[in-house]
Amino acid sequence: MKIGTFDVWPPVVLAPMAGITNIGFRTLCREQGGGLFVSEMITSRALVERVPLTFHMIRFGEHETPRSVQLYGVDPVIIGRAARMIYEEDLADHIDLNFGCPVPKVTRRGGGSALPYKRNLLRAILREAVAGAGPLPVTMKMRKGIDEDHLTYLDAGRIAAEEGVAAIALHARTARQHYGGAADWDAITRLKEAVPEIPVLGNGDIWSADDALRMVERTGCDGVVVGRGCLGRPWLFRDLALAFDGSAERTRPGLGEVADMMFRHAELLCEVIGDEPHGLADFRKHVGWYLKGFTIGADTRRALTAVTALAELRDRLGELDRGLPWPGGVADGPRGKSGERAKVVLPHGWLDDPEDMTVPGAEAEDPTSGG
Repeated sequence: MKIGTFDVWPPVVLAPMAGITNIGFRTLCREQGGGLFVSEMITSRALVERVPLTFHMIRFGEHETPRSVQLYGVDPVIIGRAARMIYEEDLADHIDLNFGCPVPKVTRRGGGSALPYKRNLLRAILREAVAGAGPLPVTMKMRKGIDEDHLTYLDAGRIAAEEGVAAIALHARTARQHYGGAADWDAITRLKEAVPEIPVLGNGDIWSADDALRMVERTGCDGVVVGRGCLGRPWLFRDLALAFDGSAERTRPGLGEVADMMFRHAELLCEVIGDEPHGLADFRKHVGWYLKGFTIGADTRRALTAVTALAELRDRLGELDRGLPWPGGVADGPRGKSGERAKVVLPHGWLDDPEDMTVPGAEAEDPTSGG
């Protein structure tokens, strides 16, 4: 799969996830297998205004290539300036634009998965981003639409192709679905048929390498985007590399191997953050994902989330029964966010005119948030 001038093999992308896909987690996943690994989402305005937190979030490892950053924004001018800044200051090698985020903090301001409803505004943003990025490839990630009554993905895909976007990733859910229900893989098929001239990547309900193969076979997409499927399962990238190379081998780690992976993850986070207590505090959310399916007492899980030093974590992990085999069943299923929304929070009157070019105010790109 080609993204601009980059050959991506296996054709796998790590989805940007807030609070997850920092340097430590990206490094861990890269150690398992290849692909394209995208940073956490940052706001274009915060980048242009040089907010320190934003620059901290887009750091890359010494050997991390290509360097991929995801931008969120609603203003064509600001997005264009941010893209030009990334190119001219050599901050990254690839820019991904976020039109898929479904959280109220983003959609209530007209961003994320709400924005493609405004077709002309979307086109203006893409045009400015592609122009500003120069030779850097610009891609976009989106959802099917706001809800089933306001689907936007086919129009958005055609606009993207016309404006020079290098590839499109579709999370085959609406914003209203959030992370609930089943992903509509047939929508990925329809998008690929609508824009055969550029790569289309499918996203949604990929919990295993075999899910990825099924998605490609069923939809004809050029590659896959993995988000929640790798939470507590970074070895999924090893399986994906094997699967796309035609191997039937799959990883089924026992608790001992999982414990070793947990320690490596925590070690990387402490190194990136530069402080063991804070690094281990950041690691806490990963503990439940790693241990899902294993028969482990609640006291042991609590103890693992309470450690403040790597030596203490090593001791606690050493108390686990390393001989426990991979449990299968529930361990292979969904992790992370789930459930649908009652409604999508949108700016007042947002659905009145899909052709409206009014740019949401600066508050839609809070420079203190860093994304």
